[in-house]
Amino acid sequence: MRIFGFNPLPALPYSSYRCAIEGKFCADVRSHRIGVIRIFTILLAVLLPSVLFAADVDDTLNGIFDARFKTLQVKVEGNDYAPPVITLGTDDRVMISFDELSEEHSYLRYSLVHCNANWQPSGLVDSEFIDGFNLGDVEEYEYSQLTKVHYVHYTIALPNDEVRFTVSGNYLLRVFPENDPENILLQARFMVSEAKAMIGASVTSRTDVDYNSAHQQLSLEVDASKLNVQDMYNDLKVIVSQNSRVDNEVVVEKPLRVSLNKAYYEHLSPLVFKAGNEYRRMETVSVTYPGMHIEEIGYREPYYYQVLETDKLRSIGQYLYDQTQFGRFTIREYNSSQSDIEADYVLTHFSLELPEQYEYGIFLDGDFTHRRFDPESRMVYNRATGLYEKSLLLKQGAYNYQYLAVPIGSMSGATAPIEGDFYETVNEYLVKVYYHRPGERYDRLVGVAVIYSGK
Repeated sequence: MRIFGFNPLPALPYSSYRCAIEGKFCADVRSHRIGVIRIFTILLAVLLPSVLFAADVDDTLNGIFDARFKTLQVKVEGNDYAPPVITLGTDDRVMISFDELSEEHSYLRYSLVHCNANWQPSGLVDSEFIDGFNLGDVEEYEYSQLTKVHYVHYTIALPNDEVRFTVSGNYLLRVFPENDPENILLQARFMVSEAKAMIGASVTSRTDVDYNSAHQQLSLEVDASKLNVQDMYNDLKVIVSQNSRVDNEVVVEKPLRVSLNKAYYEHLSPLVFKAGNEYRRMETVSVTYPGMHIEEIGYREPYYYQVLETDKLRSIGQYLYDQTQFGRFTIREYNSSQSDIEADYVLTHFSLELPEQYEYGIFLDGDFTHRRFDPESRMVYNRATGLYEKSLLLKQGAYNYQYLAVPIGSMSGATAPIEGDFYETVNEYLVKVYYHRPGERYDRLVGVAVIYSGK
């Protein structure tokens, strides 16, 4: 029996395959056993998502719930590295793209859910937040070219001729088969802002917790002069995220003080963040030569594979600056002018040198894992190799990632055990200001700002 082109027990295990490539003979029994275990790790990484993932109506995180679909990206048109926020009443558009591993395209549709500041459905009916029908066909698609793995690349641009936003706030787009709207295949978050509140912000490492050590603290000033807010203490809500993470996002309900139409958020404990470290980087832009942080490349039907150099702990070393994209990834095939359809899929193997942890789960964090702590992002400890390992089928490109230690029973990850917390780290903070006017049934997103530490 063959599954996805693999034999259940490959005749040539991973370690022997590597020796064959190098023209050597490998007789090391332990290496052979490790190779077999690694192959099974790769198999499980490919097969498990199709049986473990299922859409939950209360789940509003970015996510893919069908293993045929990959590489979900949410961008602002013309700025691939901006947070997914567009301004109401302008020409801004949000671009949502994804792939389906298939020879033929599927007939897909999408709908939108308007959410409150905490990303739960606001209860507004369709006619209260969009002009048009809340049902669109996914009509823009292209077939992959010159790739071993065949796929269809889809794109949804919003707003469009069918859907136009009439109010600000948080939006969740859900994609489903044409004739089965209950079967959510994937979903994506984005935001629509009114840009009426002016936000001043600063970040310092001289915090109320420590001085130039492991934390960074934000101070915010919100000018609501254009909004005529009646109660500055109770009608505004500020939400801050660090590097697009959702697990350590903070909500500030009240300012420290108010002066006329300005609210000041200073010396507040929720605005003190663990500093973390720069994201790690790797590139799979070529299948013929190893890119950044790649130890080994090859092909084993039906996939190219690339093995990353084993990652080490950074919590015990010194801080080293590296310019990153704060957890984002870019699809790129080095020899292509249209990477969206010419980049191939590569079985990418991560490994981390770390003793087995019993108090923490170890997870990969970055946009490519949708910032979720689930089986897709969880590292598995391999006692044969003494490493935490994970294999993911990823589209060729340049990726940012980090390892988070998540205490058992918690949904918030810590950078300190593996990456370390260094006050010098350059972090991207997204500040969002919501206004819930008395009598209204939803949270208006009235202002957004992006600020960087150390800049």
